[in-house]
Amino acid sequence: MGKNSLPRIAFAVALLGGVTAQAATAGQPDEQVAAQVSQAPLEQKVEHRLPVLGLMVGAGVPDGATGSAVFRPFSWVRGEAGLSYNMISKGVRAGATLLPFGSGPSGTLEAGHYFNGNANGIARSIAGAGFHDSAILQSVGYDYVNAHLGLDFGTRRVVFFLHGGMSYIRATVHNVNEQIASSTGTSNTTVSFNQDPTVRVVTPSAKLGFIFYIW
Repeated sequence: MGKNSLPRIAFAVALLGGVTAQAATAGQPDEQVAAQVSQAPLEQKVEHRLPVLGLMVGAGVPDGATGSAVFRPFSWVRGEAGLSYNMISKGVRAGATLLPFGSGPSGTLEAGHYFNGNANGIARSIAGAGFHDSAILQSVGYDYVNAHLGLDFGTRRVVFFLHGGMSYIRATVHNVNEQIASSTGTSNTTVSFNQDPTVRVVTPSAKLGFIFYIW
C-alpha cells in the first residue's frame, strides 16, 4: 500500500465513525431523548405581581392633611379612602386614580367632607391677639370634589405624586344673623336670613404626597 493511500483511509474511518454516532443517537428511545432535553439549562423570567394594598399620606388645598388606605387591583388604576384634617375639624374622603402607563401621567377624581368645627382659633393665630371671635367662624365645614391631572413617580413599593387641577367647594354659612346683629350694633337697619346661606366656589387646587405599598 502506497503512502498516498493513508490519508484516504483515515478520512474514510472518520466519516464512518460520524455516521455510526448519528445512527446510535437516532436509535435512542424517545424517553432517553426527552431526559436529555429536560436536563438542558433553561432561562425563565419570573414576573412578580405588584403589591395591591398600601398607605397614602398627602397634603393639599382644599384637602388639608390626608391619610388613606390604597387598593391597586391593576397597575393602571387605584382607589383610596381615608381621613383628613384641616386644622379646624376632621373629615372623610375617597377617590380614584387612572394611570394609563402604570406610572407617569395620571388623572384623579376625589370627593371629601369636613365636619363643622370652630375656626376662630386658626383665625386668631393668623390675625393676631386683637382678633375678636366671629359667630360665622364658630361652625365651619364644607364638601369638596377634586378633578386633577398630575404625575406619579414609581410603580412598585413607593410612589410619589404631584397633582393639580380644579376643585368644587360647597359650604353652608351658619350663624349669619348673629354675626349681622353683632356688627350693626345700635343701627336701625335690620337684615336677616330665613335659613343659612350656601356658598359654592370653583377654584384651582393642588396636592402632593406619597404612597407606600405594604402587600
